[in-house]
Amino acid sequence: MKPALSVRDLRKMFGGLVAVDDVSFEVQQGEFVGLIGPNGCGKSTTFNCISGLLEKTAGAVEVFGEDVTDLRPDQIQKFGLTRTFQHTRLWREMTVIENDLVPPRNQFGTTILERLTSLLLSKSNPAETERLETAYSILDQLEVPHMAHNLTSELSGGQSKLVDIGRSMMGEPKLLLLDEPVAGVAGPLAMKIFENLRKMVDETGISVLIIEHNMDFILQQGVDRIVVMNEGRILMEGTPDEVKGNRAVIEAYLGAAGEPREDEE
Repeated sequence: MKPALSVRDLRKMFGGLVAVDDVSFEVQQGEFVGLIGPNGCGKSTTFNCISGLLEKTAGAVEVFGEDVTDLRPDQIQKFGLTRTFQHTRLWREMTVIENDLVPPRNQFGTTILERLTSLLLSKSNPAETERLETAYSILDQLEVPHMAHNLTSELSGGQSKLVDIGRSMMGEPKLLLLDEPVAGVAGPLAMKIFENLRKMVDETGISVLIIEHNMDFILQQGVDRIVVMNEGRILMEGTPDEVKGNRAVIEAYLGAAGEPREDEE
């Protein structure tokens, strides 16, 4: 079985600055993997290169065995990869359920008139009805069905993160890249988001790669494996217990000042 994601010798330079330095790692199918590291270590840049938002200086990326190294984000998405961003990009004048109904593929029509017609006929159109049922099912899985008809502008930061994850699931991804989905989210809700993600991986077999800055937090959240970056390179890979006991990882986080640093990528 081919890996869901294979990154080989990935390198990204901005002028003379090497932001990502020959990074290689894999995410297996049905695996929940954390990508962690201190401030400025290259995590988000790595995500942007994988998803096609940034042109790679060197290296290769495969998604389920398909070479996507030089493809655009929309082309990569067709192979099953979907990503979110640290700062949610919801349509604020639309409700939660309306946001969720935008991403599905192969929808009826592309013009405004065709889309309006599709919405008006949704009750009698089997495909539209199925998409609506899927959207409500995902909201239920994330434990936020009561917010379906709220404008997203009315949501808290944590609720917006949940809706963003739900919206990404509507594109039927097989590989989901999440960029700090609990950044700025209160502790209990952050834990709930991870619990829901763990459940989603177990129940659907989706593969998840998640950026998280807080090492102590992610070590407690049930991920299968952790990839640690520092200064643009892979410092180590291992289980949460292996990462917890690695002195080099602890030193990378503490730094010379002896205090953890905020990730401002």
